[in-house]
Amino acid sequence: MRAWTWDLFCRVIDNWGDVGVCWRLARDLAARGARVRLWIDDASALAWMAPAGTGGVEVGAFDAAAEPGDVVVEAFACDPPPAFVERMAVRTPAPVWINLEYLSAEPWVERVHGLRSPHRSGLDKWFFHPGFTAATGGLLREPGLLAEHAAFDGDAWLAAHGLARRDGERVVTLFCYDNPAVPALLDALAAEPTLLLLTPGHAQRLVSTTPPGLRSAALPHLPQPEFDRLLRASDLNFVRGEDSLVRAIWAGRPFVWHIYPQEDGVHADKLDALLARMPAVPGLAEFWRGWNGLGPWAPLPEAGVWAAAMAAFRDGQASRLDLTGALWQFAQGKAGPEC
Repeated sequence: MRAWTWDLFCRVIDNWGDVGVCWRLARDLAARGARVRLWIDDASALAWMAPAGTGGVEVGAFDAAAEPGDVVVEAFACDPPPAFVERMAVRTPAPVWINLEYLSAEPWVERVHGLRSPHRSGLDKWFFHPGFTAATGGLLREPGLLAEHAAFDGDAWLAAHGLARRDGERVVTLFCYDNPAVPALLDALAAEPTLLLLTPGHAQRLVSTTPPGLRSAALPHLPQPEFDRLLRASDLNFVRGEDSLVRAIWAGRPFVWHIYPQEDGVHADKLDALLARMPAVPGLAEFWRGWNGLGPWAPLPEAGVWAAAMAAFRDGQASRLDLTGALWQFAQGKAGPEC
């Protein structure tokens, strides 16, 4: 049986988040035997996310896509070029056309996941929603990821990167958008010995000095596998957007999500929806809301209870089919008999 060709389209809005999700999907599809072509309008972030590339994935300019393959995935409703859609419409058999949507834990996602949207070209487009329940498309998770994490020596990784923790010191990673709550966070973290690892961008710009009891280190841009190891090596992770949220879940460590703020305030509903899917941890919702500017500042939850709850949440999500596997099954179910 011949390998399917998948065309993935990505327009960059958040240079790290959009590219991050699409590259992980492309790499995972290729690892499972697909031929993948990633058509993207700004591939610059791949220079540090995936400096070595990966076998089975071709990267090209968004408007350079030529003949359609078996499956066309538009990430986040980016719409393939009109000329490409015209070629899709005359291809026999027609490709399976999927709109991979943003991740959300809101209940409405289950109602729209997998729905058909007729297109004026005569083709059908299908909505595919990542999510946290069996009625959604799941979360991106490569085969063997959790086994790799279980065998991983976080302290050795930190030491190898010149970030060895001192006796009694916790390690916290900060990856955030612009956030006026950073000074309050620094004071809270300084209550016990802490090494704060600052990712490039806002975190490094916002933290110029630290109070006593807190030391910081600026990180370089890390390739995706190394970023995943960073989260696993840390005791507490502050993450932002979609890609790093999912990786923080798989790390199984306590984490805090900085959701992308929207002017109409709908991000508050998305934040609360995820909290409702997670195990109850005293004070967690209050801290998340305070960090996101949606409520007053609150104390950090108790570390032991928090850690146990996040490990359980990870295991529960890992018991479901991963997004790449679910996407492949979905595409096979929609393909014509000629595929």
